Amino acid sequence: MISSATAAIRRYSLALGAFIGLGATAVAQTALSPEETYALVRDAYLFAYPIVSMDVTMRQATNVPDAATVNLRAPVNQFAHARAYPKADEKDVVRYNFDTLYSMAWLDLSSEPIILSVPDTQGRYYLLPMLDMWSDVFSVIGSRTTGTKAANYAIVSPNWNGALPQGVEKIVAPTPIIWILGRTKTDGPADYDNVHKVQDGYKLTPLSHWGKAYAPPKSAPTDSSIDDKTPPLVQVNNLDGVAMLTRLAQLLAKHPPHGNDYPILYRLRALGIEAGKPFDAAKLAPETVEIINKAAKEALASLPAAMMKAGDHVNGWNIGRENMGTYGTSYLRRATVAIGGLGANLPEDAIYPISFVDGKGKPLSGANKYVLRFEKGKTPPADAFWSITMYDKDGFQVPNPINRYALSSYSDLKRNADGSLDIYVQANSPGKNKEANWLPAPKAAFQPTMRLYSPRAEALDGSWAPPPFKITK
Repeated sequence: MISSATAAIRRYSLALGAFIGLGATAVAQTALSPEETYALVRDAYLFAYPIVSMDVTMRQATNVPDAATVNLRAPVNQFAHARAYPKADEKDVVRYNFDTLYSMAWLDLSSEPIILSVPDTQGRYYLLPMLDMWSDVFSVIGSRTTGTKAANYAIVSPNWNGALPQGVEKIVAPTPIIWILGRTKTDGPADYDNVHKVQDGYKLTPLSHWGKAYAPPKSAPTDSSIDDKTPPLVQVNNLDGVAMLTRLAQLLAKHPPHGNDYPILYRLRALGIEAGKPFDAAKLAPETVEIINKAAKEALASLPAAMMKAGDHVNGWNIGRENMGTYGTSYLRRATVAIGGLGANLPEDAIYPISFVDGKGKPLSGANKYVLRFEKGKTPPADAFWSITMYDKDGFQVPNPINRYALSSYSDLKRNADGSLDIYVQANSPGKNKEANWLPAPKAAFQPTMRLYSPRAEALDGSWAPPPFKITK
């Protein structure tokens, strides 16, 4: 008598063998049981979610004629700079930070390398992480890694071979399209002009134009078929299972998977998904299509809860440290990061403790007054700087009478006589004598985020943790 598990394994082995000899289409329809198909599609959906999200984001962000028409959008191979913090009512970016100004660029390396030039920032903190199309960080230029002096880096596609000019360092990208998601430290609006000078020093030059006077084209063609209005997250979440797998097959043909992806790539053959071959859902049985769409829908529905459970939970804070920025084969983790905030940094560059509850596990609410007390010597350990930013339940900044959205290590905070530091988190002013340490909250539910830039070892190994929010009178 063969057990069900053994039978499943045998059916799967036969499926692979049949695929090699007969082709993927027949296997997709006959080799897998409904239960096996459902389980495989869930895994495939998680594997696909980040690269499809990156592709949709890239298409929308670069579908503009120039770098000035739409905020934070620019044609391929050009920087788009945020020149100011968002206004209180702006909702273009979820969990926008109020510590830095963004500089973003999507690079297409398929024709030739692109040389990234960075200026001497005079010691100012900056960070230019590079993400491949699978959303993994593969290189970081910035204060922590390369210092703050001027330098030039040639970013080349995976298979490029050629000579580079003297003084230009090579960075090999895993995929022919990459995303630079840069940040430059900003000490409030009064510092904008200084930051703009640094941003203007970030240059992108095609290799063929290096050493010549170069300016990007004044106008680039746009594609009217691209949805420029609907947020990428909404577009991706609206895709059914068949559409997601179809996109995955297309993107696999262009963007090499990672070396540790072979196991799931072998498994995907049983669904008819293989690099360089189209996924033809029209040849699938109707019941198979139904299973694919059901599995994808339920995989998507599971991601928010998985995101809340991920990371370490201490004192009411959720702290992501492991498998951030690079994910290996942790496809669930990579998908939860993509849905929660595409483009996470390496933990060595920044960690982001998020709180939804107080120290007793009760949801944070503007109906209460809270104090966040850091004992002497226990403020967030960061070599660059730290901050705490207030967001509402949907991750947007909170309008308030003093236009303050964050407090940080470079704020003019008042310490207690014993050296401790109290942050007052509430909807109304705690009084003039305490307003320097007041982080305004909405009157409803809220979700503050702490940021540690270049966190120290004790923040990364868990020996330090943020204190809990405590209700006060």
